[in-house]
Amino acid sequence: MVSITPNFQSEAPLHEAARMALPHIFEATWPDPTKLGVDSKSAAILLNEAKETFASHLGIRGDEISFLGEPNLGFHLGITGLASPDNRLVFSNIDRMEVFAISENHPSERLEASNTGQVNFTNLKRSDVVCLQLCNRETGTIQEGRPENVAGLFVDATASGTRIKLPENWSTALWDSTSWAGPTGLGIFAVSKSANWKNPLPHLDGRINPGPTSLPLIVASALAIDSWVADEKNLAAKIATINSDIRNYITTNIPDSDLAPGSANHLISASFLYVNAEQLVTTLADKGYAVDSGSACSAANMQPSHVLAAIGVLTQGNIRLTIHHAITFDEVKEFLNILKQTVIELRDQK
Repeated sequence: MVSITPNFQSEAPLHEAARMALPHIFEATWPDPTKLGVDSKSAAILLNEAKETFASHLGIRGDEISFLGEPNLGFHLGITGLASPDNRLVFSNIDRMEVFAISENHPSERLEASNTGQVNFTNLKRSDVVCLQLCNRETGTIQEGRPENVAGLFVDATASGTRIKLPENWSTALWDSTSWAGPTGLGIFAVSKSANWKNPLPHLDGRINPGPTSLPLIVASALAIDSWVADEKNLAAKIATINSDIRNYITTNIPDSDLAPGSANHLISASFLYVNAEQLVTTLADKGYAVDSGSACSAANMQPSHVLAAIGVLTQGNIRLTIHHAITFDEVKEFLNILKQTVIELRDQK
């Protein structure tokens, strides 16, 4: 079996700083921080310190933060908690499928993105609740428009992480711990103190989270974000160069290919005519390279991306590449040569 080391999938290994501290984290965070007692008090201090760490990097207040064991629950909490029957829910055709599902239960309007992935938010009503995706996790398109003068603004920051600041008028916001090499299965959800928000989940006695969230995961993620942000400052130029190298190579060396427009340097979406996406992903995996494909919301069944279809980009033979901090120029060069060979091989099989 080939060992897969060069990783271009969206998930990355836990940041080394958090991984090295895991034994201590588990030793220190076993008590329930909500209970009385010396051990629980120490755990509560660690929880509050973690909240302040997230707050400093995400540009919010510590007392606005809640943690979710299922990050996607944040879409329901963030949107449904803002929208009443009197509000129109406004979203775009390149938002995540979780948003599409929620819109079915509300009066709504779906905006059409341009072929560059930008959404026009100018024709909004003051009673609207709007969904804003800071960065599309399939194409890497950073949304330039900002909804203003609306009743509520839900911000999807699951793909942008700390890279893009929240708009000043945000109401609710959601991040995914994996965007800064934190542990999987942890969402950071925030409700602005100025938001007109009501918890859509009943009988929680004022709590946002319906159940306990793993304190070890929270502390590990706080360590990860601290170290990841420092790494990003030092490695941002390298990531930008790798992005440019990949785009230039595919455009120049692989005919009948299509690159989705994207302005976030850590994400690339590439499609190849006359190639089956599932075969491309599995063949690359056999050769030691891990990539994603299909809609980021339905990659398990390899459904074509609704995002690419919406902006008029080729959906056939699509792969998504995430450029992590640890990737090297040599690994990228080797991967691109293998990618070209693999596309040729698969086309020859047709």
